[in-house]
Amino acid sequence: MYIKMLTLNQFRNYNQAQIELCNGINILMGDNAQGKTNILEAIYLCATARSHRTSREKEVIRWSKMQSNIQLEVQKSTINHKIDFQIAESGKRVLINKLPVIKLGELFGVLNVVMFSPEDLQLIKKSPKERRRFLDIELCQFDKLYYHSLKQYHKILKQRNQLLKSCKSQDMELLEVWDNQLVQYGNEIIDKRKKFIAELDLVARKIHLEISGNQETLSLVYECNVTQDVFLKKLESSRQRDIIRGNTSYGPHKDDLNFMINDVSARVYGSQGQQRTIVLAMKLAEIEMMEKYLGEKPILLLDDVLSELDSKRQEYLFNYTQNTQTLITCTGIEQSVWKNQKIGKLYKVANGIIKEEKH
Repeated sequence: MYIKMLTLNQFRNYNQAQIELCNGINILMGDNAQGKTNILEAIYLCATARSHRTSREKEVIRWSKMQSNIQLEVQKSTINHKIDFQIAESGKRVLINKLPVIKLGELFGVLNVVMFSPEDLQLIKKSPKERRRFLDIELCQFDKLYYHSLKQYHKILKQRNQLLKSCKSQDMELLEVWDNQLVQYGNEIIDKRKKFIAELDLVARKIHLEISGNQETLSLVYECNVTQDVFLKKLESSRQRDIIRGNTSYGPHKDDLNFMINDVSARVYGSQGQQRTIVLAMKLAEIEMMEKYLGEKPILLLDDVLSELDSKRQEYLFNYTQNTQTLITCTGIEQSVWKNQKIGKLYKVANGIIKEEKH
């Protein structure tokens, strides 16, 4: 799988821009705030239907313009897809091969990506919400049914919370209906998260052991807020408390993911270097798992991350870019980083203009 062409119209700081990519390492070089990350964001949007930088997607529309448009052509082993992603103040619209997408979940699997940015290096220390977001994005790329369960769960959760805030005695029957539906979709989410984390743990542990020189053993621990067998009972027993607080106490919307190094919490005791190694191992594990289950390697997006990794971690990262289309943003090419790497294409990005450079 690789992206052949990307076209941007009124997207972020781009008026109009087009970039033809190679099926190898593509470097986007330039000073900060010139538009390098915007290119990766556009690709990420086409893969996941959401931005990795903002929940307010209309922010990607160029200042003073009414709408933004991304066109992307991706070549897969057996088929060529064209994605047309349109974002306006009123919402977003997606076409695949000129046919409108009715449900955004249909977009998952057309283009698969693994994104690695400096913010990801803080994943272990961030809030549980960010770790759940990481799980959800990756699982949606693996499993379209997961996206459906997740969407339905959050829809019902919102309705339940609204009812809790104004709950009266006659609303109890309706609350029971929401509880049963919440458990149905919630248990599907819990089951799929358990299986995904279990496999991610095995693959990431192997990679982490190699990077650490067989010195450290990584374990990923799924901290489930409630088990499937008692989910409904927990909702019932906490109902009065939920009415007082106006929100739902139990469910996968409160799950978390913990990281252990030699059975010690990396969140509490891990050094910065250890935390970076854990995140790197997880990202590389994602690539391996996507190739196994989806039949093709995903596209790797590296947003100014090389400067955050030492030479040893860079070496392990590049070992996984073999036969993988990779887009890398950086402020300059350092010989120490690139001396053993074959650069496919090099682009200079300045003031929303992309220009291919010789190298």
